[in-house]
Amino acid sequence: MLPEPKSRKKIHLRKVYCEGYKRDDGLWDIEGHLKDTKTYNFHTDYRGDMLAGMAVHDMSIRLTLDDNLMIKNVAINMSSHPYETCPKIIENFQNLIGISITKGFRKNVYAKVGGVSGCTHLVELLFPIATTAFQTIYSYKSFNKKENVNANNDDSPSLINSCYSWREDGEVIKKYYRKFYKSKTNS
Repeated sequence: MLPEPKSRKKIHLRKVYCEGYKRDDGLWDIEGHLKDTKTYNFHTDYRGDMLAGMAVHDMSIRLTLDDNLMIKNVAINMSSHPYETCPKIIENFQNLIGISITKGFRKNVYAKVGGVSGCTHLVELLFPIATTAFQTIYSYKSFNKKENVNANNDDSPSLINSCYSWREDGEVIKKYYRKFYKSKTNS
C-alpha cells in the first residue's frame, strides 16, 4: 500500500482495463478499454459543456490473435473523443494486422500508427493489451499442461532478463529453468 498522501483534491481519473478471451475457433480476443474523466466542469469547442464525470476519452480496442501472437484482426471504438477529427484514424489501425506482439512490437506500432497516423490514447492502450495477451495465452496454455513444457524445452524462455525475478542468475531461473541458469562468477 502507498504511504498516506498529503492533503489533495482529485482532478483527473484514467481507468484502463484489459480482458483476454479464448475463442471457440481457436483464436484469442484481447480487449482493452481506456476512459478519462475530470472532476470539474469545463467547456470545449467541439463537445460544448463537459460536466464533471463525463468521459473525455472513452475508447476500446480488440486485437484478435493466433497462438503465435500474430494479429489477425483489429477492432476500434471511440465512444468519446475530444475532437471531431479523432475517429478519422481508426482505419489506420488495420495496418497492425499481420504483425506479432512479441519482440519489436512497440517499434512496429509506432511505425504503423504512431504520430499523425494514429491516436496517442489508442497507441498507449495497445501496450497493456499486449501484456494481457501474454498473461492470457501463455498462462492458459501452461496451466492446462501437466508439466512445465518450457522447462524441458531447448529454447530459452522469452522472459529471461525481462525483470529482476527472471534474471538469468536468479532463483526463478535456477528453480524452474535450470539449464538456462547462469550463476554469478567473481572475476
